[in-house]
Amino acid sequence: MKKLMNEAGSVVEDALRGMAAAHPSLRVEGGVVYRAEAKRGRVALVSGGGSGHEPLHAGFVGFGMLDAACPGEIFTSPTPDPIVAATIGTDGGAGVLHIVKNYTGDVLNFELAGEMVEGVEVASVLVDDDVAVLDSLYTAGRRGTGATVFVEKIAGALAEEGAPLAEVARVAADVDARSRSFGVALTSCTTPAAGKPTFDLPGDQVELGIGIHGEPGRSRVRLAGARELAEIAVEAVHGDLPFQDDLLVMVNGMGGTPLIELYGVFAEVEAFVRGKGARVARSLVGNYVTSLDMQGFSLSVCRADDELLRLWDAPVSTPGLRWGR
Repeated sequence: MKKLMNEAGSVVEDALRGMAAAHPSLRVEGGVVYRAEAKRGRVALVSGGGSGHEPLHAGFVGFGMLDAACPGEIFTSPTPDPIVAATIGTDGGAGVLHIVKNYTGDVLNFELAGEMVEGVEVASVLVDDDVAVLDSLYTAGRRGTGATVFVEKIAGALAEEGAPLAEVARVAADVDARSRSFGVALTSCTTPAAGKPTFDLPGDQVELGIGIHGEPGRSRVRLAGARELAEIAVEAVHGDLPFQDDLLVMVNGMGGTPLIELYGVFAEVEAFVRGKGARVARSLVGNYVTSLDMQGFSLSVCRADDELLRLWDAPVSTPGLRWGR
């Protein structure tokens, strides 16, 4: 294992120190990443989960997205205490929305934190967009993966406009319901603590339907070209939620895939989408929800309407996502 780190046990702490030093718009306190200047009187958004998925979640703290993120250790949910601190610390009087990926630890700890908070109105939305696996060692039901970016961005824009908590929560849940994702791995990832790949994958095979914690997927096939792998992902997503009209599409890198390859995958995805009579209205290509150093990609698609596209286009300024400001 070759990694740029001091010690395996300090990777998250060191990264948070670096984020605070690199981005004056952020403040790190008690293991929580906050917006340095909170805007009072509007709904606040808090999310979090295990580290190793950067820029998710801490990289999406800022104007137009999250007010705070609670990063746990690598692939490990944050405990309730920092979630409670983030909820109280970001409340501006209009309530707080918890955005929670559907992994058992995240769900339980955010639920417990919501019960522990006093004097703050808290709502929660669950992201469960993955079509590959219904139940796993990590979840009951679908896993929460790439659509988390869609939910955080669109809900964040609506919160910036001053919408009430119930409306922000409703739209966030609607975005999740309209979104589906599917991942493909060319390699496993290596966690700093383990020092070896989380699963064995021969060089001539790919894993279909992987999650974001280094867990294996639902099947393996022989290594194929970008067109064939893109088609597998498109058919998996389309088969669960058929494409129609305007789509928000993200081809996401898992952390170890060059951007030139991701654009090649996107070219194939866009062609398949057109072939099904739909249109890529907005797109993202790059690393947004990673799994450390895993090579591969995930495809996330949201069936958007005019209002969701308007909120997607609204200004955002975070370390991981920025436009319009």
